[in-house]
Amino acid sequence: MYQFNDSRKLFFFLAGLFFASVLSAQPATISVDLTKETGEMKPIWAWWGYDEPNYTYMKDGRKLLSEFAALSPVPVHVRAHNLLTTGDGTPALKWGSTNAYREDAQGNPIYTWNIVDSIFDTYIKRGMKPLAQIGFMPEALSTNPQPYQHKFKPGTNYGSIYTGWAYPPKDYNKWRELIYQWVKHCVERYGKKEVESWYWEMWNEPDIGYWKGTQQEFFKTFDYASDGARKALPTIRLGGCDATGGAQRFLTAFIKHCLSDTNYATGKIGTPLDLVLFHAKGQPRVINGNVTMNVGTQMRNIRGHFQAINEFPQLKNIPIVIGESDPEGCAACGMATNPENAYRNGTLYSSYTAASFARKYLLMDEYKVNLIGAVSWSFEFEDQPWFAGFRDMATNGVDKPVLNVFRMFGKMKGKRVQVEGNRMYDLQTFVDSSVRKGTDIGALASKDQKTAAVMVWNYHDEDKQAPAEPIQITINGLPVSSVTLTEYRIDNSHSNSYEVWKGMGSPQNPTKEQIATLENAGQLKTMGKSSKLKVTKGKAVVTIQLPRQGVSLLKMDW
Repeated sequence: MYQFNDSRKLFFFLAGLFFASVLSAQPATISVDLTKETGEMKPIWAWWGYDEPNYTYMKDGRKLLSEFAALSPVPVHVRAHNLLTTGDGTPALKWGSTNAYREDAQGNPIYTWNIVDSIFDTYIKRGMKPLAQIGFMPEALSTNPQPYQHKFKPGTNYGSIYTGWAYPPKDYNKWRELIYQWVKHCVERYGKKEVESWYWEMWNEPDIGYWKGTQQEFFKTFDYASDGARKALPTIRLGGCDATGGAQRFLTAFIKHCLSDTNYATGKIGTPLDLVLFHAKGQPRVINGNVTMNVGTQMRNIRGHFQAINEFPQLKNIPIVIGESDPEGCAACGMATNPENAYRNGTLYSSYTAASFARKYLLMDEYKVNLIGAVSWSFEFEDQPWFAGFRDMATNGVDKPVLNVFRMFGKMKGKRVQVEGNRMYDLQTFVDSSVRKGTDIGALASKDQKTAAVMVWNYHDEDKQAPAEPIQITINGLPVSSVTLTEYRIDNSHSNSYEVWKGMGSPQNPTKEQIATLENAGQLKTMGKSSKLKVTKGKAVVTIQLPRQGVSLLKMDW
């Protein structure tokens, strides 16, 4: 009797192994229907930001901004901190300055615009648009100016950065006049039509140490800034408040103030609000020796803020910008001091970006909000060690793999269309539980008049590599008998300067020839040459082999 049971157990065990092997040999499947539109392929990804504004006009900053502009079919928006911070323009980590405002011995204002002009000039020359941040507090206006410039270094106390620049103004009328003069100067320099095309907002994360005053003092500071800006340009597009991820209560209080409280500057009810901004961050950790992302945390930040905004019917269709939308919080904290940030150099950052932006679109659809931008707070750090693990798009002028996801996005336009996948996490699971079981093999698809594109990823929160597995992509609704197919790829062998750099022996002083090789490796690469793909009754089928943390873009033209 026991022998029979043991044999039966062995039979079912072996049968299970057989069927598991058969199942694993079957490709993951993705189905795209070009006839079922789900919304606009808004370039919400074409927004970037950074702490250190003086990097803007330095050598690698100019180069990277040029690449941002070149990859996007629409003007890229850029947000930077410290545009009003006092100092001589010398950059440092999490620091920047423009010396825009000082006072003479009698307390009279001295406005100096040359540094902030250099920043905006760099954007405008490339056809970019500022998301102009009003902040931080000039030393001469701060209620608690000393100490003023912080001495942040990675690995030190993050809270030490909140110095004199984070305080309310000692004179609200002078603060209002500063903003009036700045906006007026921009109109005179760039023209009314140009400045009307920008977005403006005040401050950063006022619910934490970036603001050292009370909530009401923040509202008062906003009211006076808004009043000054609108006197200089009544048609300005200005909003707030760029609260941290999870700070729905602060955002709600801010919105209530703008809609129904007495304006501190005008004495009237309400403060105009042209856009709403908030932040959303993930939360990676090192678990059992492996970096493990938490994309769900970032998605829950977004969902919670969308829900808070939707509590106000007066804000229906108001433009929304995720002012910082990233896998975690500190761009200037490298992997030497923060080992959980080791994801930043390789393909995990790429696949995370692809999978998370696709869900931003789905959350936008579900909550019926007008999301116009999600700022990747990831730029570059001038003259730092190669591949130091900062959250940046390039290192020493060499593009990282993640930038190539945005090059892929730049090739997608028109309408988003329906995508289904047998291994793609549904939205609720992705948001509530992140990606902790099987890999998320999914896609985002678009179509235009004579082109279609399908971005495919193989993502998991855990930073582990795995061999390529087959993915079968079926595209329905093609209006022609054949298309030209081009596959772009990001993996360890394609569009990946980091792997090439490691193959060189990880040099910290690469030769000119090595740098040229790295620059080439950092560009978006294809899987072989373009080919003709047969379409039968509107349907075409493509099977690709995609490794874990890889991203492919299938571009079809006819």
